[in-house]
Parts: sequence; structure tokens; C-alpha cells
Amino acid sequence: MKTLNHLLSPIEIDRIIGNADKTISSLTSDSRQVTEGTLFVAVPGVSVDGHKFIPMAVEKGATAVVCEQLPENMSTHVTYIVVPSSAIALGYLAAQWWDNPSRKLHLVGVTGTNGKTTTATLIYEMARLMGFKAGLLSTVCNYVETTPYPTDHTTPDPLTLNEMLHRMVEAGCEYAAMEVSSHAAAQHRIAGLHFEGGIFTNLTRDHLDYHKTFEAYLAAKKSFFDMLPKTAFALTNADDKVGEVMLQNTKAKRYTYSLRTDADFRGRIVESRLDGTLLSLNGEEVETLFTGKFNAYNLTAVYGASILLGWDKEEVLRHISQLVPVAGRFQAFHSPKGYTAIVDYAHTPDAVVNVLNAIREVIGKEGTIITVVGAGGNRDKGKRPIMAKEAAARSERVILTSDNPRFEEPEDILHDMEEGLDEEARRRTLHITDRREAIRTAAALATPGSVILIAGKGHEDYQEIKGVKHHFDDREVVRDIIAHES
Repeated sequence: MKTLNHLLSPIEIDRIIGNADKTISSLTSDSRQVTEGTLFVAVPGVSVDGHKFIPMAVEKGATAVVCEQLPENMSTHVTYIVVPSSAIALGYLAAQWWDNPSRKLHLVGVTGTNGKTTTATLIYEMARLMGFKAGLLSTVCNYVETTPYPTDHTTPDPLTLNEMLHRMVEAGCEYAAMEVSSHAAAQHRIAGLHFEGGIFTNLTRDHLDYHKTFEAYLAAKKSFFDMLPKTAFALTNADDKVGEVMLQNTKAKRYTYSLRTDADFRGRIVESRLDGTLLSLNGEEVETLFTGKFNAYNLTAVYGASILLGWDKEEVLRHISQLVPVAGRFQAFHSPKGYTAIVDYAHTPDAVVNVLNAIREVIGKEGTIITVVGAGGNRDKGKRPIMAKEAAARSERVILTSDNPRFEEPEDILHDMEEGLDEEARRRTLHITDRREAIRTAAALATPGSVILIAGKGHEDYQEIKGVKHHFDDREVVRDIIAHES
């Protein structure tokens, strides 16, 4: 139970109609969850406007309503709070409801197109290796210390987000790392949170089905750094073309990391293998279990964030060698036939390029790469032909297959992808809609020394078809194939 005045204290208010000296029993933006004494926040959504449900919320017992526009018929028993932005207000209200848990943690946010999950997860793992209790909010799974909580979104809604952070505080966590998606930034899900630091990984084409333009996508990412306080650090990838742009308006202390130029934190690949990389970090060499330039960037960012959090440099370097790859991120499986299968979440053109380049750097020009790749349905169609083109340009063979078709026909998605292939590339490309059969075919084509890249789904253990999630795990399929080869 909270008082309404207390909950409203941090938010910007245009006007209040009614009595604000009330006790609130619950807080929600979902009218279905309203009970007697609830504060209901009417948020304009992507497909549905929460203002339409104000009458239902009042009928179910809401005692106060936060909104941007007043309803036509107002109840004399309800307090109406008019605000400039309900979405921003919800973030601050959620933080107040859960006693501002982010201010009791050293919270680091990671944003960018690729590398968010790995970087956030490794900061969480690094904190634990340093002897601290820590929490994680990520695409793969949320963790309160060692307790997992399944996740449906990269960044949860404000109420779930603050509840998870509260659980971390209750469990004694001192540090937390979280992915900050462009959707979450644009929808103000992180409003009201206090960050100790923010990290920018990179920016390439993604989520244009939602943001519509690359400029809007960039602006959503940048808004995260715009909101950081002057007490925070902002760590950006100096090698990315918009790395400096991200920090143009931040009040936070600015730092850079790079593999190519002078930076506060400089990484350099000394030696690369399929099972690891010898990496130099600010002149100190460390053996890691990660492969590829993209992972070198991730590890350099983790190193920089660790130092900026005040952790001992020698201890950080020692623990970097103990970090292990995130599930479904460049996860390698070795066949008794002599080939290697790599499962990776790469689902953007740039991510596919990064992973294939990492493989090529290790196996050289003479090695054979077979890429199994698809594209998600009901998402940015423009990237489909680019995905196929980039895969074909860096592989000897390509197998186009179903990913998460959602409400589209898989065949239509594959035809969109094939538009990116010229005649020569088409001759090296197979079209196998059934994903399991596509992976089996890749294994049958593989010879000793070959590398199979199975891209797009990584850690996911389902295929979403016509609104239903069917169990499917690339890693399970690969393990099954290899087990029958023994």
C-alpha cells in the first residue's frame, strides 16, 4: 500500500482533479488487473490506446487514473491526474511503488544492435566472479543472483522491470546489468531508473518494422544516453560510425573503447581460433574462450565497464579468461566426422557478416563454410535479401530455411531472401523450408574441416508459427545429429 501523493511526487503533472490524499492498493496499466483501490495508468500503446479502458478500470474499482486526456464521463469518486506522457509517468510510478530499487544497485545498461546480450551477461558474470551478488535482465533470461526468471521481452515493462530490480535488492545484489532495447527506450520503459553506466555496442539495420526509419532507430538508442545522470559513465564504441553521436548530449562522463584507434580502452586480437582468442586489453594479453572480432569488441567493453565500476584491473583481467560464451552465441559443436557446427543468434545482416568473418579469419580462404539462415516473419522485410546476399558472399554453400515465420508463409519469406542472390549465388544455395531438415542437409554436405553456421535463433527453444510457439532448439538438433554420427 502506498499513498497517492507519495507515488505522484516524482512525476510531471499538468493538473489533478479530485483528492490526492488517498491510499493506493495496486498499480497497473492493464485494465484487466484492476481491483478495488488501484491506480490505473492509461498508456497510448502501439496498437491499443489505454485511454479506451478508463471506464472499465473505474468500473472495476480504480480509485485514481493517470492519463494524458480526461475521459468524457468522469466519476466523482475517482482522482484524475493529467500528465504530458503517461508512459514516462508509469516508469516513475513503478520506481516509486517498488521503492526506487535502481538507486540501491550499481546498474549498467547496454544498448546497440548487436552484442547487447553478451555484453550485459558478461558484466553480470564478471560481478559474480569479483565476489559480488548481481542480477541480470536480458533477452535470454533474467537472473536474481543465481535464480532464473524466464523473459518474453529484451526489456520488460516498467512494473516488471522495477519488481525484478526490487527482487535483486531483496536478495542482497549490489550490481545489475540489463539490455536496453530500442523499443524500451522509445516506449519509455526505462523512465525513472537510475543508471550508474551505459554502454553502446554498435548500430546497424534492425527493427525498422517498428521504428520505420534508421534515424528514428538511432534516436531511440541515443535517448538512453541523453537520460544518463552526470554521475554515470557513458562508454561508446569509437569504431562505430555513430559511436560519438550517441554521446553528443549526454551529461554522463564520456569514455571510448576500440579495436582500431586510440581509446580509453583499447582491444587487439593477437591470435584467433574457433575455440578462443588471445586478446590484448590496454597492452595486457589475456586468453579468452571467445572467437571473432565482434566478441573482441564485447570483451573490450566489459573490460572498460569493469574498470569504470572501480574493480581491480588485475582481478578483472584474470576473470576475463574465466568468462564463457552466452548460450546460443557462437556456440560450437564438434562432430566426430571432423566438421564444426556453430549456433548463433545472428539475425541481422551485420551480425551474419560478423560471425561469418570471424569463422573465415580462423579457417582461412581454403576452408568451407555452409550457412543455414532464415528471417523472421512480420518483421523488417527489407533486411531479408540483404541477409541472403551477405551469407552467400561469405559462404561456399547457403541453405535458406524457416526461422520464426509468425503469421507469414515461410515460402514467402524465403522468396524475399532469394531476391538478394545473383545467378552464381543461387547455384550455391538450397531452399529447404523445414529447419530440421535444413540442418541435417548441412551436416550431410559437411566434410572434415568444414564449419556449419546455423544462424538466427541461437538460444531460442521454439519456432513461432501462426501465433503458436512449437518446441524447436537448433542446439538440440545439432547434438542429435552428432550423436548419431558417433
